[in-house]
Amino acid sequence: MYKLLSHNDLDGVGCGILAKLAFGKEVNVRYNSVGGLDKEVSWFLDQKDMDTFLFITDLSVHEENEKRLAKFYQDGGNLQLIDHHKTALHFNDYEWGHVVVENENGNLNSATSLLYEYLVQYDFLTSKPAIEQFVELVRQYDTWEWEKNENYEAHRLNSLFYLVSIDEFEENMLRRLQENEHFHFNEFEKKILEMEDNKMERYIQRKRRELIQHKIDNFYAGVVYAEMYHSELGNELGKDYPHLDYIAIVNMGGRRIGFRTIHDNVDVSEIASKYGGGGHAKASGCTMIDEVYKQFVEESFLLEPLREDARRNRYNIKANPFGSLYRSKEDKYYLLCKEESSWVLEVSHSKSTISFSSFEDGEKYLKRNYQTWLVRDEEFVQYLMEGYKLLKD
Repeated sequence: MYKLLSHNDLDGVGCGILAKLAFGKEVNVRYNSVGGLDKEVSWFLDQKDMDTFLFITDLSVHEENEKRLAKFYQDGGNLQLIDHHKTALHFNDYEWGHVVVENENGNLNSATSLLYEYLVQYDFLTSKPAIEQFVELVRQYDTWEWEKNENYEAHRLNSLFYLVSIDEFEENMLRRLQENEHFHFNEFEKKILEMEDNKMERYIQRKRRELIQHKIDNFYAGVVYAEMYHSELGNELGKDYPHLDYIAIVNMGGRRIGFRTIHDNVDVSEIASKYGGGGHAKASGCTMIDEVYKQFVEESFLLEPLREDARRNRYNIKANPFGSLYRSKEDKYYLLCKEESSWVLEVSHSKSTISFSSFEDGEKYLKRNYQTWLVRDEEFVQYLMEGYKLLKD
């Protein structure tokens, strides 16, 4: 008999689907939240069931259960932990731990891809194009590689996962992978996925107007309250506001907070681990303990949301050598323009002594210190006319 304890997201459920393909009715699969895994593991260990092979995928246990699992294995228990998160690498110190962040080609792993390799290697599962394609879609979505590769099928698979119950998704995927040579979406799924894409775009647009900038420790965080589309929302807001180090997505209903970043020099798994959480360098999360609530909810609640940059300008555009005009909440104007090899700053028609080596550095300075936004063309033209008049006078 086998038992698999896995995460309740797409990657975790992907592991459950593979386990059922491999072991059929011989496996008992249970999906858990990050905070719920340890309760399940404790219950299993309390049963002293030495005949059941325990798999733990896409999640890791706390220190007490780590010691108990080591004792269980030492006493002859069957155990395999498979994970891909950087914060779980210490489990490789055990014979029963297998944590690999990147594969030999330099691509990020997912728990589903690692479990698939394990099951094929030990002849529990026979490789098949449909299964391989499913595994790769899960991997690319979970590691966010799909965006770089423009593999929208991976994104649609995750959308489908959240449109139906876990039981229905699992049942449909099992039947599809068993009956078909290649993985595909049916016509009904394509239609509802198109509707879901439109719904998600409207949701993200609404949340753009609610983003709050808050400096926490040495980082500039963008804080937003949201209960769905966390990965997509974090990625889009990160691209819209690149001056922010990371996006913190507060889920009050779930009492959790997720961290997302688009920057290679920011590791949000380290931020999450500070609060007892974990995850990837670019995507992580934790439960809302008192310190998290104070910093990301209480301190940011009364702050005003950031204003969006104008999107349809023809003249006042970013990195315009003749000048890009920003306005602050205090109604001060900041003109960032190029002079020779530097970008210089003009504050409400007065030259400043501040200069920057690149436009990006200048914009980051303005947005971090004054929470400015790129104004519309009409304001830009009016500002230039006022400047010409002052120069003439």
